Amino acid sequence: MRTADIDETPLPGETPRDYVLRLAEEKARAVHTGSSEIILAADTTVVLGNEILGKPEDNADAVRMLSALASRSHEVLTGICVLRRDGWRAVDVASTTVWFSDVTDREIAAYVASGEPLDKAGSYAIQGLASRWISRIEGSYSNVVGLPVAMVYGLLREAGCDL
Repeated sequence: MRTADIDETPLPGETPRDYVLRLAEEKARAVHTGSSEIILAADTTVVLGNEILGKPEDNADAVRMLSALASRSHEVLTGICVLRRDGWRAVDVASTTVWFSDVTDREIAAYVASGEPLDKAGSYAIQGLASRWISRIEGSYSNVVGLPVAMVYGLLREAGCDL
């Protein structure tokens, strides 16, 4: 696994869907050395309305995001890029809608104090302590955890991987 050092700032007027697709492709190209047969890169973000909720900058930002998500639904988008050495590429976006139940300010403060939300898009981990607030999802659970497994499997098969 290699980390891509790219600028993750959204471009002016860029839709959340275009944003995650662009970042996935930029990450793939940043780590592609030509020697690897297949590169798989992804970027996940949480979208509330039209606002991209990336990883929180600090505890206060995490509280802001979680307060905004409480009692509402939002979308989790993951852009995927599969890149082959010969230049072939495939890109796609997985979308999952997640519903948060009511969450009190006290519950949010305790969750943020746990440290769990600080490196997560949207400031929560569906597979962690925040799972108690998720009343429903529509779409791929694995997408919200971090990687839409069925989509990735399909793209890798399309790329010619023997899975």
